[in-house]
Amino acid sequence: MSAQPRTHPTAGQRARQFANFANGTTLLGLALARSAGTAITRGPAGLIIASGYRWRVPFAGAFTVGNVVICRVGAGQLTANSALLGHEARHCSQYAWCLGLPFLPLYFLAAAWSQLRTGNPASANFFERQAGLAAGGYIDTRTPRPAPGGAGGIEV
Repeated sequence: MSAQPRTHPTAGQRARQFANFANGTTLLGLALARSAGTAITRGPAGLIIASGYRWRVPFAGAFTVGNVVICRVGAGQLTANSALLGHEARHCSQYAWCLGLPFLPLYFLAAAWSQLRTGNPASANFFERQAGLAAGGYIDTRTPRPAPGGAGGIEV
């Protein structure tokens, strides 16, 4: 017999819901989702899924504002991808830990720092690393790759 997925949020997830509602970011996320014409549904773990996002910016396949996960795909497709949904849920928690809106400038500073250091906005971004780079679909460019042809990193 397989375990059924949790349908009700844990105490920690409820605390995150409350914090992001109180700091205004979930309301901001809902306003953005509505203005973008997304379909809004309840998701797992106290998340709100806003699917069918079509605006050009941001270019991401999914992003969060408060407890709202805004995505380009359908809600079912997002919830079926547990790694990506977990990544986005960790960003929701980061909003709560940063007391809401301060998350945005902190995130963009971290992205700019990462861009300067690695050539992409995610590899050295503290927030993306904490949320899980691979789960978010990012490649860690900070990890050395083996030299082609098995040269062991030695240029010939």
